[in-house]
Amino acid sequence: MFEQAAIAVQDEQGYRNFHALMDAAFNLRDVEVFLNRVVRSGLSVRNFESILSRGYLGRDAAALYRALPVSDQALTRERYLRLVEAVPAELRQRYFKAYSYY
Repeated sequence: MFEQAAIAVQDEQGYRNFHALMDAAFNLRDVEVFLNRVVRSGLSVRNFESILSRGYLGRDAAALYRALPVSDQALTRERYLRLVEAVPAELRQRYFKAYSYY
């Protein structure tokens, strides 16, 4: 059976700050605003780098992300994709364009 290797976070403070921004974007009260911005821009919600560069996760998010070590960036991308998939089905259906693969 597959087990994911545990990777230790190297920059705790930067990691925590960036994840606070992601948590805020995916908060049930604010996720609809986030998804609406993604749909209006024509992006896929899974396109992390484009969403980050456009500032949809926060004004300072791109700088915080770039300051993280590569291993912390990888953990962050994985967590982002888990948050994307954890959005309630009703919202995923409403923002189908953001979740589609075409």
